Amino acid sequence: MAKDIETAAVTIVPPNGPLVGRVAPPGSKSITNRALLLAALARGTSRLTGALKSDDTKHMANALRQMGIGVEEPDETTFIVTSPGHLTAPQGPLFLGNAGTATRFLTAAVASVDGTVVVDGDEHMRKRPIGPLVTALRALSVDLEAPSGCPPVTVRGKGALPPGRVEIDAGLSSQYVSAILMAAACSSGPVEIVLKGSEIGARGYIDLTVAAMRAFGASVEQPDAATWRVQPTGYRAADYVIEPDASAATYLWAAEALTGGRIDLGVPADAFTQPDAKAQAIIAQFPDMPSVIDGSQMQDAIPTLAVLAAFNNNPVRFVGIANLRVKECDRVRALSTELTRIRPGLAWEEGDDLIVAADPSLAGQTLATEIHTYADHRIAMCFALAGLKLHGITILDPACVGKTYPGYWRALASLGVTLVDRNA
Repeated sequence: MAKDIETAAVTIVPPNGPLVGRVAPPGSKSITNRALLLAALARGTSRLTGALKSDDTKHMANALRQMGIGVEEPDETTFIVTSPGHLTAPQGPLFLGNAGTATRFLTAAVASVDGTVVVDGDEHMRKRPIGPLVTALRALSVDLEAPSGCPPVTVRGKGALPPGRVEIDAGLSSQYVSAILMAAACSSGPVEIVLKGSEIGARGYIDLTVAAMRAFGASVEQPDAATWRVQPTGYRAADYVIEPDASAATYLWAAEALTGGRIDLGVPADAFTQPDAKAQAIIAQFPDMPSVIDGSQMQDAIPTLAVLAAFNNNPVRFVGIANLRVKECDRVRALSTELTRIRPGLAWEEGDDLIVAADPSLAGQTLATEIHTYADHRIAMCFALAGLKLHGITILDPACVGKTYPGYWRALASLGVTLVDRNA
């Protein structure tokens, strides 16, 4: 099966030997959505190459079009963004599906709109917390409301983000900080952003944000580890190259490790600037991964590592992963539940930690299991890895990978993995 899968279920057939070949991962979702927004806030025409075209980035692009921005797509990896340098009030609500980055980034950015904007998503997005961002924006005198603490958010913009100093709780997500950082360059004066407390989810993603902002002409200073100062420079159009997605790369690194293969991604692991690339050093230790893995700074890589841990020589405890409970689904619970579905006792939760018992003798067994994916792309993609070692692994709702990696099943097929459409 060498095309995108649109079916109720797909069964992975374990390969007979190592997976060998070349797969180019898609562009980074995180960087693509940052670049799209910054290009939309920049006067002129920007060309974004190496970009990801997926559900999440399509939602961002469509929302920008609703707000008067020209977004062209001349090929599968390029966006050409033409902007007057500001967003205008849309005719209706912005629907962003379950795209957390787009939802949070736009909630702050639309404060610069002269008018009312409703930022909304699907049933899953409406369960994902946005309260800390709303609280921080209110501290900057932005008029907005989110009655449930989750989307929808109604923002009554006044033409510019107000200047000032704001403290923000980033314990749940670094995206709250990134959202205000990007909007701050379009403020009517300097903005200082200060962390409230020491906890922050995936600090490396803030570094990605700052790097992208500077590429589009912003002035950002960081006097200490908990403070950022942004000048009201606005943005200027730029040509911007987006690196491959490190989170997507983790599945390929893991497939290589599980099968003893050799998969060329076209880019070395140390060339990635995204935090999830740190997972490669741990994957390289398989089947002797560490007994404790801190996932706080590589959260989207944890599902990959958790499935890999099922075949490790020793049990693995995953710590620092409480934020996984407020992703597209409760990923701690989903990983525990689905690993246990494969074999009772294979995984369990202790507080917000996940423990994977590890059982290398699983390899080669037939354990017919239907994996529930909870409409979560990462659950689908990581459990497909189990199917490389076990007979009978079936992934329900495989098309959910379209959120960030539409070509995932094609990539596996190109490496020689047989995928059986259960409805065929």
